[in-house]
Amino acid sequence: MSKETLKQNIREIPDFPIPGILFYDVTTLFKNPEALKELSDTLYDMYKDRGITKVVGIESRGFIMGPILATRLGAGFVPIRKPGKLPAETIEESYDKEYGKDTVQMHKDAISEDDVVLLHDDLLATGGTMAAACKLVKQMNPRKVFVNFIIELEALHGKDVFDKDIEVESVLTL
Repeated sequence: MSKETLKQNIREIPDFPIPGILFYDVTTLFKNPEALKELSDTLYDMYKDRGITKVVGIESRGFIMGPILATRLGAGFVPIRKPGKLPAETIEESYDKEYGKDTVQMHKDAISEDDVVLLHDDLLATGGTMAAACKLVKQMNPRKVFVNFIIELEALHGKDVFDKDIEVESVLTL
């Protein structure tokens, strides 16, 4: 299977969630066993030699490939969630969205200074959510931070919101 085959397994939904938006649905990658294996293998190959100790998944689609990748890398998994969803003491980061503000949280004890962290989510558009998640993780002073997406919408220049010391990679660029 190739990256082209992975692209062919992504469902495009026009005018979702609002008119004028073309939504890229990765659940069709997940339901196809060959595509899911190819995606898992590709992500593993991208990060197998980078010393990753924690994979951080962003709610909610980052909760699918994040734990799979963490298991393959022999790393722990850490969820970043919307406020009020995590049971222990949290830290948080707020950020601006197109129509207001939003906040993400993670457990205060989730990351240590010895960790090499890979943040993962399904799609890079404008980068606001992941940039906030990245700031949240960096508060914990890990040794290194990597950022990964399944899909990058290159025309939106989402990579531009990340600090230059953050390596941002995507499996597919559309």
